Amino acid sequence: MKLLAGLIASVALFGGAQFLHSGDGRSAAEEAAPSGAYRLTANGDEAACAVQRGAELSDGLSLLRVAPNCRKLMPGIERVKFWREQADGSVAFSENGTDPIVTFSVADGDGYESYAPAAPLLSLNNGE
Repeated sequence: MKLLAGLIASVALFGGAQFLHSGDGRSAAEEAAPSGAYRLTANGDEAACAVQRGAELSDGLSLLRVAPNCRKLMPGIERVKFWREQADGSVAFSENGTDPIVTFSVADGDGYESYAPAAPLLSLNNGE
């Protein structure tokens, strides 16, 4: 009887794992996760640069990669290495994980708008 119960449990586990994985080897959870790619623009300008949110290090703190040409939008922003998401949905970019260089609030629609520093006004939207 124990052998039969063990066999049923094994089949259920295997079937569940197959259900969660798609044919290309990625799990359903990985497919649902956002890409982390953002487009940063200043003052609605045509100039833009790429920002990539990386691996989460701790609750709300993730690695961040900012393209070198982002410094044209805001000098110093190319040094940031961390993305910190607050409970209210705001996001801060920092060099050390603590002291923000720029802070964004959730914008109307999809994305973020900076509020500190006051200038330049930066917009952060999904996609590159």
